[in-house]
Amino acid sequence: MANNNVIVTNRQALRDYFILETFEAGIELKGSEIKSIRKRRANLKEGFARVEKGEVFLYNLHIDPYEFARREEIDPIRARKLLLKKKEITYLSGKISEKGLTLIPLKLYLKRGLAKVEIALVKGKKFYDKREALKRKEAQREVDRALRKKA
Repeated sequence: MANNNVIVTNRQALRDYFILETFEAGIELKGSEIKSIRKRRANLKEGFARVEKGEVFLYNLHIDPYEFARREEIDPIRARKLLLKKKEITYLSGKISEKGLTLIPLKLYLKRGLAKVEIALVKGKKFYDKREALKRKEAQREVDRALRKKA
């Protein structure tokens, strides 16, 4: 997947969660939502997914209404059905029933003209885990700076 096809990434999810597994899913869109996605008018920041009655739904994915479309009122933050295989859905529903695991969208991108979402099975980080990650990142920056000065 080329990086220029990525529409939106959820950087906050990378900071707040341990990513255990990732899945690629299609999205069921209505009307002119795909045009808004192509114009990069989407936001994943508060997004999450749930398995309900054998289907996976994505909540809080905000897609701005397309300004040139006919005015059919489509709720910008409505729940959108994710298109996954039956095996993946049963696997995810079993994993989510475990304590502390949830589904979070990581990326929204276009693949062969179709909108896809990369969702991840994640476990929340504790405050001390976040602090530890910041320390590691800062130490790596120090090493990089020292190597640049030597060269």
